[in-house]
Amino acid sequence: MTIFVAQTKVDDGMNDNRTQIWTGDDLTDAEFSAITELLRERRQFDLGQYKDRCIRRRIAKRLRACEIADFNSYLNRLTLDSDELDTLLATISIHVSQFFRNPGTYQILEQKILPELIQQAQKEKRKKLTLWSAGCATGEEPYSLALLVDDLKSNDVDISVVATDISKPVLEIARKGIYDKGRLREVPPAAMLNYFVERDDGYQLIERIRQQVEFKHHNIMTAEEFPQVDLILCRNVMIYFTREEQEKILTRFASILPENGVLVLGRSETMTGVIRNYFKSEFPVERIYRRTAEPVKLSALVETA
Repeated sequence: MTIFVAQTKVDDGMNDNRTQIWTGDDLTDAEFSAITELLRERRQFDLGQYKDRCIRRRIAKRLRACEIADFNSYLNRLTLDSDELDTLLATISIHVSQFFRNPGTYQILEQKILPELIQQAQKEKRKKLTLWSAGCATGEEPYSLALLVDDLKSNDVDISVVATDISKPVLEIARKGIYDKGRLREVPPAAMLNYFVERDDGYQLIERIRQQVEFKHHNIMTAEEFPQVDLILCRNVMIYFTREEQEKILTRFASILPENGVLVLGRSETMTGVIRNYFKSEFPVERIYRRTAEPVKLSALVETA
């Protein structure tokens, strides 16, 4: 077990002589509002849609990393240093992941869900399926999908993977496809041998797999357009939003999925309210849902605003 002991930093007496080990709870409302306004103005990112305490903890993480003893110094840095502003945004928005996280979910996708989607497309004489990883962070989840798709291979149905995130720096990391062993512990040995190349800085996915995933900058809360897709993988993203915002996002997901389209959430995420009319639970433990034929009432987006 690794125990992190933060180093204390005492100011020079010009401020309030406080020793500061940032936790997030020690941010004042005014300080939190200052960061909120800066991110909204400079990056069009609205913290008001996210759970307050979670965001405060992630801001504190950057304050500790920068060894900041007083908040005004950090706010000044954010104002002048666009790289630190992007780093803060990435820290706030990123969710930690790994390849084939919760292997049972991917086993169901590989053995049942994806083959059924392919068969349905063939029956309807459709030539394309689109899979969307929403809130893809550093790319482990969309690349996991790409590995499943590559292994399945369908000659008459083209399967594409679209991956989106709000953080441009995080997307650049994802495009490189380089990961340490900790992110790869669920990858089967044969897949490691076939799909990854060892480097000094980790293991990189082969170019063919990297090219199968299209990474795009996208904010699921403010973007007017969502891609038309057959499957949405959005795991451990909803937990950062308020209940009202969760319902808005899920309603928009329902509006773009066809009947029997698939939505995969994180194991700790659930559906409540009107959104349950649009989905039926197929694998409850893995939080895998099918889109029902119920018409989506987009007015729900206004009702939950």
